[in-house]
Amino acid sequence: MTYQSTLAEAPMQRLRPALQGAMAILPLCLAVLPWGILAGSMAIESGLTAAEGLGMSAIVFAGASQLVAMGMLKSGAGLLAILVSTFFVTAQHFLYGLRLRECIAPLPLKWRVVLAFLLTDELFALTGEHGPARFNRWYALGAGLAFYLCWFLATLLGVLAASSVSDLGSFGLDFSIAATFIAIVVPLVRNLPVLACVLTALVLSIGLHHYQVPGALIIATVVAMLVGLFCSRGRE
Repeated sequence: MTYQSTLAEAPMQRLRPALQGAMAILPLCLAVLPWGILAGSMAIESGLTAAEGLGMSAIVFAGASQLVAMGMLKSGAGLLAILVSTFFVTAQHFLYGLRLRECIAPLPLKWRVVLAFLLTDELFALTGEHGPARFNRWYALGAGLAFYLCWFLATLLGVLAASSVSDLGSFGLDFSIAATFIAIVVPLVRNLPVLACVLTALVLSIGLHHYQVPGALIIATVVAMLVGLFCSRGRE
């Protein structure tokens, strides 16, 4: 193979896995559209400007924490309460990072920073099981960028819709949040610790929400993780 042909193939060796990643995450992109629309509309309802709402999606890029933060802003919560709540809501990203550490640590700093920013529940669902030998940074980049673009455009639709359609929340768009996480979590339930964690989170979140216990989401999250940890150690 000549030097010229090697150079010609190099871009395809990057583009092909990037497109494969974008196609693989496309179903989750479609599932998150109503969620993004809801986030955009909630930004306007919470008193943010259109630019601030779009900027939140562009910079923060964390759907669950954005919805929690905007809901708390709307109810008049303080900054400290918002920061603590969003910290716990997004704490799973620390675990995602630990899981992918072997795959991403050898990469240059610019790659680690970009992939860390693009790391979402959806991207982890695609790459979390990839070991160092299988992990492809271009695949992860393509999937992450596709999801980022979809989330931003969905937020834009929500911002535009908020000015013409009142009370978008009444259309049941928030169910897309549950549907998306069900699609992500169910394929990952492959052993007893994960099953115990999922069932604990399910029961506690419903029960605590029903009785209107303050901090229900945080309590359910922490207890479920502890149950999964104890079950995992018990098996070992």
